[in-house]
Amino acid sequence: MYKVCMAINKLFKLPVHPFNLHNEGKKTYAQWQYEKGIDTIKFYLKHNTADEMFKDKVVLDIGCGAGGKTVYYASLGVKKIRGLEILEKYREEAENLAKAHNLADKFEFVRGDAADMPFEDETFDTIIMNDAMEHVDKPEKVIEECYRVLKKDGRLYLNFPPYNHPYGAHLSDAVGIPWVHVFFSEKTLIKAYKELVKDLPDGQDRIDFRISKKEDGSEYFSYINKMSIKRANKILQNSKFHLEYYKEEPLRSFFKYPAKLPFLKEFLVKMVVCVLKK
Repeated sequence: MYKVCMAINKLFKLPVHPFNLHNEGKKTYAQWQYEKGIDTIKFYLKHNTADEMFKDKVVLDIGCGAGGKTVYYASLGVKKIRGLEILEKYREEAENLAKAHNLADKFEFVRGDAADMPFEDETFDTIIMNDAMEHVDKPEKVIEECYRVLKKDGRLYLNFPPYNHPYGAHLSDAVGIPWVHVFFSEKTLIKAYKELVKDLPDGQDRIDFRISKKEDGSEYFSYINKMSIKRANKILQNSKFHLEYYKEEPLRSFFKYPAKLPFLKEFLVKMVVCVLKK
């Protein structure tokens, strides 16, 4: 199946991906994130204004990566914003971007685990988790921590693509086949991914970033937790939060009705969007 996967992959053009843009010298990860900043909040704007989310607020951005989207949020009038990221390697890039946009006084990069945040209780007015719910190891604990560090009446803005989204495997920097994780085993995909990125300048970094070993020595994609809509709903229902807004955005408008069906929605929803109030 490995050879089949590799052959089929040649038929598909890769989606635009920041890792590849960086290698091509077109833009940094931080710059790409900054330019995509408005896209990360567009679904929330059906319910809240940008001012309601950010203006004069103390904000936390969980899973900030290289800080590009965090710096974009800072430009929307925040009082202070902290970007929480597990990988220290992004600090310099994030801080340089904030300086370039004259927002260094409002932005702080914090290295930390969202399941055990280094913040006091009731610190933030707004927390945003953009494309982070599907990555954290302990999503239930992360939601608990968000509740703890959020002020009373504060809001958590959370969105994520479900695992069975066409590119829910998060391999689109090298694999262009939609729903590839539905058709091929994880073992096959790991072998294919390693082969496809091995000769890239950052190939080993990508492998280390996405793949880990279990105690028995077998490899798995540790970068994602395979978050489904069903699992996310259960986590949110069991949390202390009040669900103020919830929407499942379909892949395309013509999928609107089939994307409401319990089984099909896992494959036809591109983004689950939630606003939770403490």
